[in-house]
Amino acid sequence: MNELSKDAASRITVDEVGAGQRIDNFLLRMLKGVPKSHVYRILRSGEVRVNRGRVGPKTRLAVGDIVRIPPIRTATRDPTSRTLVERPFKPALLFEDDAVIAVDKPAGLAVHGGSGIALGLIEQLRAARPQARFLELVRRSGVPIEAYRRHTRSILEQLEAPRPAPPERVTSA
Repeated sequence: MNELSKDAASRITVDEVGAGQRIDNFLLRMLKGVPKSHVYRILRSGEVRVNRGRVGPKTRLAVGDIVRIPPIRTATRDPTSRTLVERPFKPALLFEDDAVIAVDKPAGLAVHGGSGIALGLIEQLRAARPQARFLELVRRSGVPIEAYRRHTRSILEQLEAPRPAPPERVTSA
């Protein structure tokens, strides 16, 4: 991943991880620490460009697209601030292959961090597997399932989506 500059515009070539992703979500992933409102402002003003053209937030990226990101200051943590004490995380794995991982989440452990919860299941799995570039939650109820690839996640989400009821058959008597 290219380092983003706060002095000059950065150009990033989209790889298979960002392919099919909306530009707004791509930027939110790349610009950690930048407020969401700022990301949408630079999109609306035309400062973000894909293949030298202005784009809206709903634009989908493809492999090989070149995204121009304007100079942006990202938030950095104060080194004197409180740091989290890392605890070894050994989840009970129910299933794991090169596409998905199913975890037996202990009771009381949050799935996501935030609002007073420093580390959730997802953050701990990402810290325990730094080689996994993309690790996203597919299902949070029951047995939490995480996907290692965006394509796998979208397929599993489609399988879990509620299906419409079949049309009622009308018979004449």
